[in-house]
Amino acid sequence: MTIESLGASLSDRYRIERELGQGGMATVYLAHDLKHDRQVAVKVLRPELAAVIGAERFLAEIKTTANLQHPHILPLHDSGEVNGTVFYVMPFVKGESLRDRLVREKQLPVADAVRIASEVAAALDYAHRHNVIHRDIKPENILLHDGSALVADFGIALAASRTDGSSRMTETGMSLGTPHYMSPEQAMGERDLDARTDVYAVGCVLFEMLSGEPPFTGPTPQAIVAKVMTTAPTQLSDLRSTVPMHVAEAVHTALQKLPADRFATAGELVAALKDTGYGRARAGQGSAATLLRSNRPAMLLGGIALLTSVAALWGWLRPSAPVSREVVRFQRSITAGNLGDFSSRLALSRDGRFLAYIAPGERNLLSLFVHEVDQLEPVVMLTEGGWAAAFSPDAQSLAIVNAESQLQILPRGGAAARTVHEGVDQTGGLEWGADGFLYFIPIGGGQGVWRVSEDGGEAGQVVANDTLQAEVTGFNRPLFPALLPGGKGLLVTFYRGPGVESDIAVVNLETGVVSYLVKGAAARYTSGYLLYATAAGILMAAPFDPGALTMQGPSRSTGITVAGGTEGWAAFAASETGTLVYAPPTAGRSLLAWVNRDGSEQVVNTELWRNFNGVALSADGGRIAMGINDPGKSAIWTYDLAQQTVSRLTFDGTLVWRPLWSPDGSEVAYASDRGNQAKLRAIWIQRSDGSGQPRLLVGSERHAQEVTWSADGSSIAFREGFTDGTTNRDIFVFQVGNDTTRHPFVATPADEQNPKLSPNGKWLAYNSNQSGSYEIYVQPFPEGAGRWQVSSGGGSEPLWSRDGTELFYRDPEQNLVAVPVLPGATFATGPRRTLFSALRYYSDGNATTYDITPDGRRFLMIKRPVDQELVVVINWIEELKAQAGR
Repeated sequence: MTIESLGASLSDRYRIERELGQGGMATVYLAHDLKHDRQVAVKVLRPELAAVIGAERFLAEIKTTANLQHPHILPLHDSGEVNGTVFYVMPFVKGESLRDRLVREKQLPVADAVRIASEVAAALDYAHRHNVIHRDIKPENILLHDGSALVADFGIALAASRTDGSSRMTETGMSLGTPHYMSPEQAMGERDLDARTDVYAVGCVLFEMLSGEPPFTGPTPQAIVAKVMTTAPTQLSDLRSTVPMHVAEAVHTALQKLPADRFATAGELVAALKDTGYGRARAGQGSAATLLRSNRPAMLLGGIALLTSVAALWGWLRPSAPVSREVVRFQRSITAGNLGDFSSRLALSRDGRFLAYIAPGERNLLSLFVHEVDQLEPVVMLTEGGWAAAFSPDAQSLAIVNAESQLQILPRGGAAARTVHEGVDQTGGLEWGADGFLYFIPIGGGQGVWRVSEDGGEAGQVVANDTLQAEVTGFNRPLFPALLPGGKGLLVTFYRGPGVESDIAVVNLETGVVSYLVKGAAARYTSGYLLYATAAGILMAAPFDPGALTMQGPSRSTGITVAGGTEGWAAFAASETGTLVYAPPTAGRSLLAWVNRDGSEQVVNTELWRNFNGVALSADGGRIAMGINDPGKSAIWTYDLAQQTVSRLTFDGTLVWRPLWSPDGSEVAYASDRGNQAKLRAIWIQRSDGSGQPRLLVGSERHAQEVTWSADGSSIAFREGFTDGTTNRDIFVFQVGNDTTRHPFVATPADEQNPKLSPNGKWLAYNSNQSGSYEIYVQPFPEGAGRWQVSSGGGSEPLWSRDGTELFYRDPEQNLVAVPVLPGATFATGPRRTLFSALRYYSDGNATTYDITPDGRRFLMIKRPVDQELVVVINWIEELKAQAGR
């Protein structure tokens, strides 16, 4: 559109005076607002971009920015469409952009650069709290008016990214964001970005203001992106010695590759730029190369190879004060099993002398092992299963939750165990307080936090679940109670649902008041610090006052990454004396394996190490759909067995998992919280070639988590429920293309899950605890009259063979069991047969996480590593204090 035609189209409101410039997405004109007698800037979206996005959707989305009112945000005056042209109107700022000033001066005075960055970050922090991410922070979008910063173009990248057209942006030759200022996750094409992407961009802009160029440059956008993904930025102190250490350290934090390692909010960046003490522990390091741990001499401790020594740690951390006690690191190799799954499976005594963990032992049963940390061989204290563990204050006994959900006390001297309570959640965590009480979560997590005396007797509720939910809505299951010194407060992790960040809170046991502290998992207290893990597994530390029950400063990364973080758990433990034990993040990574009926296996691809949460084979057996957890989120990917290629299929949602192929292989269904602010899950379908947009298959006011198709594609069954930790799950059905009304199929006061339709569509297998323990049942489909119990003594994860002649499930000892299905009009089965132990293969307990080949000869399973390394750090608290500059 020419300036003349634009002026004619807007003549009733604006008088177009001249063109001010052209950007990647819009042309800017100076205009006079006739109604308000003021100069304005009219931005006209490029025609090709408007065509891809759609004018109506663009205008609907950009309205979000009209409500942003902040002194450092350029407001939106008007927007509209005329003759196919999309425009929006902003104030005309008489001044220059930050880019203009950088072109003129190249480097800014430190004080000016810090002030401008702080103003931009403050504006972004305000926008983020109103659920708006800018996505395109760069010097061109920062205007300088009377010396103050104004952030412009809030909305254009937001609107483009939220429309269906954003997936076709490459057709226009444009992209969202500018390579020099793109965060690694944005450069990877992630669409579900959060505040930390803008924090990264501000770090880039501040780096450029101080050094004269962005942190990464190159001859092409591709070269720049490659450096963004793989290269550490040069330390500012190497480029400009006058930059204060705390400013350089703030920039360093903002530019971390992993979002979890950056400031969680733009407000935290502002605070760090003001805090002259920020980052003092790294003073004198110089370049990033000094961060590498080098010259780490080996030592032996009880026959175990030490990984580091205090001399190496001194060279790495350069603390400002001498380390008062020697820091000693070593690794211990244990049988992995499911160790990484729950924080409650790893425990340290208060004096740091004893380590307990739960891992597979004899007959592959989960067993309780206890080490003195300086001894090579463990003592096996329990061989008949076990879950949570906690040491007594004097370390002479352990409390455990056994396979029957009994809370028991085991003396380390070998005396018989005694039961002190029944009905304890096996994965809810356990605490043995110095007050003589055992703190625990009842089965299901819906009754809050309870405690019982170590001598037994009546258990009492510490805090009710409705109190726990006072400030946080939705799924809110308490986990991992941890009593603070003095007994006034209790730390609790609130599990918010799979794939969703958990909340950490402290309960005032004197008043019952719950105060939410920070997003994170598995909070513990040691020596003046609150320890917890982020969604990405980064171990964080924050100064904490157990008397006031408050954090006394910002959280800082310890530089350690542990297994877990995303599901409320994290595999670490700390003693009161400052010893730390943790499982590295490899505990969550797995391989895919073909497992034959005799238990022999073959790895699908030795290079495909990922954090899998579920797998499904296409009907022809040629492709695998994989649920994969990445830091803070998950997605569905596909793997072509013939081509050995991996492709990402989904790009929306925080939790995306439990894939299932459509009968004809053209689509993949999955559970996701896509587009749902309440984080409720629904069932979505995406074409398996990645084309088009996901479409909703099953929506629900409760979680819809699992789906199953009949072989002819005519019927669908799905499971929903369990949104608040108390509601039992039920199974519903509907007919595709006919009566799509959902009908309850198995909806009882019991908990039903794992629906699986037989290939002939006549039977539905599922899992239910209606008898008191979970068993496998089969009912006729679709009428549902009659019911047969298939398992005996417990069962989960039912799966039909592709020809319907067998039904498989896992028994309580994690063996894979095969049950022949006899021919006939009435459902009947032959004798059960145990095929092999599946203990070393992933199971989430609530959904089927394996599949079978079309010929029925082998199973596709998620293989855990055989061994797991635990890292033990004696006197680790000295490192932590040195990092904090204390």
